[in-house]
Amino acid sequence: MNNRELANFIWSIADLLRGDYKQAEYGKIILPFTMLRRLDCVLEKTKDKVLEKYKSVKKLNEDAMETVLNKVAGYNFHNRSKFDFKKLIADPNNLTMNLRNYINGFSKDAREIIDKFKFDGQITYLDQQDLLFLVVERFARIDLHPNGVSSMEMGYVFEELIRKFAEMSNETAGEHFTPREVIRLMVNLLFINDRDILSKKGIVKTLYDCACGTGGMLSIAEEYLNELNPDARLEVFGQELNDESYAICKSDMMIKGQKAVNIKFGNSFTNDGFPDDKFDYMLANPPFGVEWKKVQKDVKTEHEKKGYGGRFGAGLPRISDGSFLFLQHMISKMRPTDGGSRLAIVFNGSPLFTGSAGSGESEIRRWIIENDMLEAVVALPDQLFYNTGILTYFWVCTNRKEPKRKGKVQLVNAVGFFKKMSRSLGNKRNEISDQHIEEITRIYGSLRQGKYCKIFNNSDFGYSRITVERPLIENGEVVTDKKGNPKPDSNLRDYENIPLKKGKIESSLEDIQEYMEKEVLPHVPDAWVDHKKTKVGYEINFTKYFYEYNPLRPLSDIRADILALERKTDGLLAEVIG
Repeated sequence: MNNRELANFIWSIADLLRGDYKQAEYGKIILPFTMLRRLDCVLEKTKDKVLEKYKSVKKLNEDAMETVLNKVAGYNFHNRSKFDFKKLIADPNNLTMNLRNYINGFSKDAREIIDKFKFDGQITYLDQQDLLFLVVERFARIDLHPNGVSSMEMGYVFEELIRKFAEMSNETAGEHFTPREVIRLMVNLLFINDRDILSKKGIVKTLYDCACGTGGMLSIAEEYLNELNPDARLEVFGQELNDESYAICKSDMMIKGQKAVNIKFGNSFTNDGFPDDKFDYMLANPPFGVEWKKVQKDVKTEHEKKGYGGRFGAGLPRISDGSFLFLQHMISKMRPTDGGSRLAIVFNGSPLFTGSAGSGESEIRRWIIENDMLEAVVALPDQLFYNTGILTYFWVCTNRKEPKRKGKVQLVNAVGFFKKMSRSLGNKRNEISDQHIEEITRIYGSLRQGKYCKIFNNSDFGYSRITVERPLIENGEVVTDKKGNPKPDSNLRDYENIPLKKGKIESSLEDIQEYMEKEVLPHVPDAWVDHKKTKVGYEINFTKYFYEYNPLRPLSDIRADILALERKTDGLLAEVIG
């Protein structure tokens, strides 16, 4: 069987669950059992040696014992229970107790995964429904030995099972799974300038995802690099907050022979699993528009006490959307030397423009752009993700722009690059084809102005927000302060945004005066600027930059259509009334 056929065969075991489980819950049984059966097959060859060695080391502390037994097993995990799948089904009367004994015999990482799946409760329920033996017996028939199914092939199988699970739980699919073609495009853009580096024999690079879900981004990035250079190695790292997603991701890493210890559990903001690490590449698809009230105290404390020495020095976004916290967290993981780093992150439209000058969002945009870290923004089609139909965007950031990109930001409008799916999956009705991925990647890499690509100077996104005052008037007279200066009327106060000039980080007094004389004073001659309130802001008005004017139809055509409609309906009203 090929990988997809094997995945379908494994998933067919879910037929046993029909009626006792909802379809969206099948993965809670199929995924952990697949992992257990794979580990069972992998460890079979050295099982007896591990059991023999266990007799002499069982009095050691846990860490020392695990190190010894892992070495005997030949992997980063082992099982020291006397049971395996064959012995489990040989004693059906004691299956529940023996299965728990078998699971408890695994090394720490594997046991943690099973715990995160909340698998003990599933064992109890399966036993109560008289399903446990049937399920274990069916899995025992599946041959997942490494001589028949390689680590990479097993990774593909597990990924296919994850996809099936995601499709069947459409209401929560977005929490678990990013569509494969979206990740492929992100990886293409992430590695686009580094093919020569990544083609070197024996090259080792690192990649991190701070909201890794089930690990799809890590898997596809690894797959991409393996296709490009089989001699290269990509060490992947991730952190995930959701128990089930974390368990799936760590299972996938263990099944493929990656270091499962590189996947950390917990909230990246309050419990950073990699506080001192820097990475070559980073990818993330964090939740859209999720408030960060639960972590507010920790994040605010770090911002105030550590400033730019911490992760959130540039500013804090509004409490209703933590998107920019993820991006700042990732930027803090960039290598300052050794070639720097590149990252790509998925956002909705809000981070492009939300927040006026001086707000947290604007200050974060300002910090990123003025430090020349924003390489590009790519607008994607709508209805691309399982749990939302809105437009989304890739932000690509780096601290090592190639010379031709320095001081520039590229905007790519790829909203029309999609094909309709034959069957919708939740909110996902569109997908990006391989041809679309190639075309978007070509447009991105060419860095040429065109219908789908615009190139701007960093300062083009900046503006000075000035406060325009008008005098307070009482009884027909201007009210003044003690120094004779007119007092402002707050009801007449207005604000104007003055675009920054090329290469400038703020507008000069001359720039502001020139703007006032041209745009404001001809209409309100008594106005003035309160320079103490001037603030610099940054926003990216994507729609404006790609707006295409469609001229209105000539009035003669519209009139002709109206007359034609009148002739069609001539006499109809009289007929209805009469």
